[in-house]
Amino acid sequence: MLLKAALSIVGTVALAYLALCGWMYAKQRELVYFPQSTRVEPERTDFALRRDGVTLRGWVVNRGQPGAIVYFGGNAESIEGMREDFARWFPEHSTYLVAYRGFGASDGSPTEAALLADALAVFDAVQARHPGAGIIAIGRSLGSGVAGHLASQRPVARLALITPFDSLADVAQAHYRWLPVRRLMKDRYDAADWLAEYRGPVLVIRAGRDEVIPAANTNRLIASLATPPQVIELPAAGHNTVGDDPRFGEALRGFVE
Repeated sequence: MLLKAALSIVGTVALAYLALCGWMYAKQRELVYFPQSTRVEPERTDFALRRDGVTLRGWVVNRGQPGAIVYFGGNAESIEGMREDFARWFPEHSTYLVAYRGFGASDGSPTEAALLADALAVFDAVQARHPGAGIIAIGRSLGSGVAGHLASQRPVARLALITPFDSLADVAQAHYRWLPVRRLMKDRYDAADWLAEYRGPVLVIRAGRDEVIPAANTNRLIASLATPPQVIELPAAGHNTVGDDPRFGEALRGFVE
């Protein structure tokens, strides 16, 4: 009787575990992407790019300047909040802040494949507007993965990565050690693999108290880079407060200049 009861308990726990894995697999994109707080009306934007039946929208700061920067924001980041800082930090560059599909005023729903393809299209559109300019990419958190893929596919002149990671699947695994996350995740953002051959200058800005990206994941990304990057650590900063440190803007400005 005791053995039968024990087997019943084990079977119930196993079924519950498998059910949880199935639920997380089905709902994973809702757990990965957080566009809800970023939504704005299309008429508030001043840049639009149509591709694949979807309109991507955003903003251009310092329009008409010879240099060009493309910015890929973090998950749940309202990227328009960076406009004033970028206008002040990079007066000789036009900075393009385009929301991911499903974020801001952009149409569609986010997936890894779509976001990566959209980033290539944004780069191509910016390059067409700035022929001959060395285009700089800046990516924050989730955007560091997007920018990393872009740099592996397009001639990005300089690459700045803010609170970056080696692989989103590995970050998720670090947070959910009791789940087979690496096997479950569809949207992996394997930034370390993508950047292994990138030879341009790289800036890494990391938060000393990052509660989202474990230090080990950023360390592995840094170790994977073909060219040793410039690393700026802000010891008192958290994942979402890294931009509050005055050295954040100073580091970006110095790297771009």
